Amino acid sequence: MNLALFDLDHTLIPCDSDVRWSEFLVRNGKLTEEDLRSGQRFFQQYKSGTLNLNEFLQFQLKPLREIEKTELFKLRDLFISESIKPMIRTTAKDLVLKHLNNGDTCAIVTATNEFITEPIANLFDVEKLIATLLDTDINGNFTGKIIGIPSFREGKVKRVSAWLSSNGRTLKSYNKSYFYSDSINDLPLLKCVTNPVVTNPDVRLRALANEFGWVINDLF
Repeated sequence: MNLALFDLDHTLIPCDSDVRWSEFLVRNGKLTEEDLRSGQRFFQQYKSGTLNLNEFLQFQLKPLREIEKTELFKLRDLFISESIKPMIRTTAKDLVLKHLNNGDTCAIVTATNEFITEPIANLFDVEKLIATLLDTDINGNFTGKIIGIPSFREGKVKRVSAWLSSNGRTLKSYNKSYFYSDSINDLPLLKCVTNPVVTNPDVRLRALANEFGWVINDLF
């Protein structure tokens, strides 16, 4: 039995879902242009590996706390329809489908929060999503806080290990373990699996992949 783990943004989809969400909220009058510029600055920090996650989460989760729940979920449905579905590429869906058809255990492992990414994981028919978990109050409203360890950098390793442990497994339980990622931030998990696949990488990660002899897969 094999394990296949997939990063999401710029790995399975050719965009950053956080940035797209911010752009969508600006178009719908829920964020300002200045908010969008802040989001883009955070994205550049993420790409360079210098992101302060706590500062980013305060920014990212503010709209979830401030927008009324019913309206928020309607906005998300529209966001997925307008901004994400048109971005899904056949090459990415075929990659995931290959592992699913092979009977591999599959999971999407992303630093982006579960509210944004759950419906995207559903588009790929991947049941297990390891994303940053969000706190809610007794009425199910988002508080703007997270639960537990965010799935970012070393946090991805911890979250994957905890998930496998809850099922009585470790990475070594599998004949092969794959992790597909575009990001330099995912080096900790890439180094843990037997088959790291650097997917749509930037210049720095591509250079490291060549140095380590890792497979490089350009899906788009």
